[in-house]
Amino acid sequence: MGDKRKWWSVWQTLLVGTVWAATTAPVARGQAAASTKEPTPAELAKAEQLREDMRQMIELARDRVFPSLVNIHVITMNYWGGKERKGRGVGSGTIISKDGYVVTNQHVTDNGKKFKCTLADKQEVTAELIGEDPLTDLAILKLNLAELADPGAPLPVAKFGSSDELEVGDHVLAMGSPFALSRSVTLGIVSNTERVFAGGLSGDDPEEMQLEQGQRTGLFTRWIQHDALINPGNSGGPLVNLKGEIVGVNELGGSAMGFAIPSNLAQQVSAALIEHGEVPRSTIGVSLKPIEKTGLKNGVLVNSVIKDGAAAAAGIQAGDVILSLGGTPVTVRFPEEVPPLLKRIADYPIGASIPVTYDRDGKVHDAQVITQTLERDKGDESAFRGWGLTASEITARMARERRLDSTEGVLVTGVRPGGGAQLAEPPLEGGDVIRTIDGGAVRDLTGFIERYETIMKTEPLPKYLLIGFARGGKDHVTLLKPKPDEDEDPPREVAKPWIGIATQPVLKDLAEKLGHVEQLGFRISRVYPNTKAAESELKVGDVVIALNGKKMVPKGMQDAGLLNREVQKLDIDAPAKLTVLRDGAALEVSVALERSRLRPEEASTERNRDFELTVREVTFFDRDDNRWSDGIKGVIVSQIEPAGWAGLGGIRGGDLIQKIDAHEIRDLETYRAALEKVTEAQPERVVMVVLRGVRTHFQYIEPDWKPAAEDDTKRD
Repeated sequence: MGDKRKWWSVWQTLLVGTVWAATTAPVARGQAAASTKEPTPAELAKAEQLREDMRQMIELARDRVFPSLVNIHVITMNYWGGKERKGRGVGSGTIISKDGYVVTNQHVTDNGKKFKCTLADKQEVTAELIGEDPLTDLAILKLNLAELADPGAPLPVAKFGSSDELEVGDHVLAMGSPFALSRSVTLGIVSNTERVFAGGLSGDDPEEMQLEQGQRTGLFTRWIQHDALINPGNSGGPLVNLKGEIVGVNELGGSAMGFAIPSNLAQQVSAALIEHGEVPRSTIGVSLKPIEKTGLKNGVLVNSVIKDGAAAAAGIQAGDVILSLGGTPVTVRFPEEVPPLLKRIADYPIGASIPVTYDRDGKVHDAQVITQTLERDKGDESAFRGWGLTASEITARMARERRLDSTEGVLVTGVRPGGGAQLAEPPLEGGDVIRTIDGGAVRDLTGFIERYETIMKTEPLPKYLLIGFARGGKDHVTLLKPKPDEDEDPPREVAKPWIGIATQPVLKDLAEKLGHVEQLGFRISRVYPNTKAAESELKVGDVVIALNGKKMVPKGMQDAGLLNREVQKLDIDAPAKLTVLRDGAALEVSVALERSRLRPEEASTERNRDFELTVREVTFFDRDDNRWSDGIKGVIVSQIEPAGWAGLGGIRGGDLIQKIDAHEIRDLETYRAALEKVTEAQPERVVMVVLRGVRTHFQYIEPDWKPAAEDDTKRD
């Protein structure tokens, strides 16, 4: 294998060097380019043959892996602003077994609730999340093979190669689906096979990378750095050598640099995820520092020790120098040597007894360290609509970083404006730790969810809940008023007098340009049709300077509503006299006041949680703004969850829904009735016909109906 590997590397080096030499004549120092020697026909033929050989090798490598590529679409559930919010993500992956297992990045599957994979033959199938490993940023999905046109047909499977065989200068191919487009391949060379990210000017500490706030990654990884182009959407795709083997899983890209997780690590983690759904690992509760800049000759410096961790229990302290681990001498001089040592510790069986020799102040000591389970950094999270907050479980790492005395309770991660948590007395905030509800202890997130669901089923709901929480080391209590899970229409203003015109303030500079510098007022920009104003002599371009003899003089843009406010002081159906400027002359125009029209923000709404959209009735101003005649009927989409059924089907905010399947939509009542019929029938596909701008669109929605017996309780 060694001779074969050496030949492979030499062949690539000779190939590149010969092509360069054959196509570029040498230029001596100081020699003019015009005097370069032209290549001979034999040299050109040799270069062309080598180029053809290279092209064929790239095609061969591509063809061995390309069919196993999958494009991954993810529906995510994220928590911010005290609410549960759906999102969409994309990435790439590779089929690595005939059973349909797909390897990808954990940051592709993170917070994923639903997964759909597009195969090389354009078939779309759903997939199940088998397991995730944030510490290496790897995850495994399993294709639902029963959904394939021919479930018994063999899948194209890519094979892992050895990342240990890679050398700087080797050619590699980065494959994937950039920007969620069709498959692509880019060519580059390996720049570094042991890349770690060191922080600080000294560069002697490996940087603790985070996938997201509070979640570390790369503890055991020395990345393969290469310059094969990686774009968004390529994450999770394979890095392939010219033999058509996976030698890495692409993770990061940008600035002409790409970084891939080595295949030897990816293969081991993938196997563990397939078998266990997670990667069981050990820890001794220390952080380590290379000794290159310490003046030490041997060992590795213990940079910090976790209180109550395995090393601390064995008597090891920060500043000690570990000389041997498990009977094997240890020397870590450079940052690149830290990840392999951490992985070596992690690979010990949980609960194993490891003999450790360490130096403290020049004296050598021996200890037996009993490894502990390496636990998750972040806990699960959930949303509680009736209380207006989101909360997560508290892991040991979270407790340490927040200096909490235990992991009991739940951490408030967000508070919704206007929700019960924000209106509590005193208000709850992100970072608070809820410990009790009405005197009952909250042990963990599971217990909190159970208590929440029990309370929210109570009839009637309690007026207040007594919530005990910790903040900044202090114990607090507050009163939280739970709210029923209902959607209320926005409040409507009482009908007021109104003139059916739209106006803009005319200030000094504009008045000067209009030719009446001494006459400020309100220029009519629209006379609404089908109003009493339209029956009067008012025209667009008139400048209103007085109402019933009272001058209307705006002092600035802050007075844009001055005319309307004065009108609202009058009586509905009362006559009003406007003094207007027209063609330089002042005219008196009489107009009857009428009831103000319903504004879009006051319109009645209807929310459907299955399709995850909210619609509202069409108002007078909607018709005028869109130039819709009275014959245009429907309901307007006012809110849409981008990753909900309707959002995924292409429905957008502002769409006018005119038809759902065979049901004509005229108003909220017919819309509600149509969705009830659709929900009862549960078709595989629902067609919504919408008016968007001046065009009609047919949007096809594919609902993911739940079985009738399944609990459809939702929280957001």
